[in-house]
Amino acid sequence: MENNYSKKVSATLLAIYVVLFSILAINPFDRSVWFAENMTIIPIVVFLVILWFRGVRFSSLSYVLMSVLIFMHTIGGHYTFERVPFDAVSQAFGFARNNYDRIGHFAVGFYAFPIMEYLRSRSIVKTKIQAGFFALCIIISVAAVYELFEWWYAVNSDPTAGLAVLGSQGDIWDAQKDMLSDTLGGIFAVLLFFGISNRKSNLIQAA
Repeated sequence: MENNYSKKVSATLLAIYVVLFSILAINPFDRSVWFAENMTIIPIVVFLVILWFRGVRFSSLSYVLMSVLIFMHTIGGHYTFERVPFDAVSQAFGFARNNYDRIGHFAVGFYAFPIMEYLRSRSIVKTKIQAGFFALCIIISVAAVYELFEWWYAVNSDPTAGLAVLGSQGDIWDAQKDMLSDTLGGIFAVLLFFGISNRKSNLIQAA
């Protein structure tokens, strides 16, 4: 039942992404920024589709969690992250800057959930603790590599586009805060995995 439901969810999310991508590809704020931001997301989508056709499939919740970053990044690529319409949230919480990018980085950590799911389903690790540890290590490593990519792009591209991709908004600690957001998102995903897997185990034992 879950397998069929997961297929429907993943297909629906992919369709939404294709529509969203197509609409937001029209007249973005800065075409070079749009290209740079989508250059990091399209490979993820393609990779997940390839895995799906090769029989490596995740739960419906995993696909939903992974889609949060994909959708947010696609939107950010259209507007540039610091210009995404986010005023209502900023005013509600008293943010001095547009924190849309920080929430996007938090969503990066959500990928710890499918990583744990894969490690456990393939018996690559023996315990959930090990799966969570490796998943967090992967998330933190990816976060560091992405910050290096942003730095490289900012140095080697058009100055305006480079600053837009960097998205620091004048914060000298932006890279560190971004990585912290990635890590906190990863911790959230790990705890979510623990909670859901424990609940399933309790249901099985009760049956």
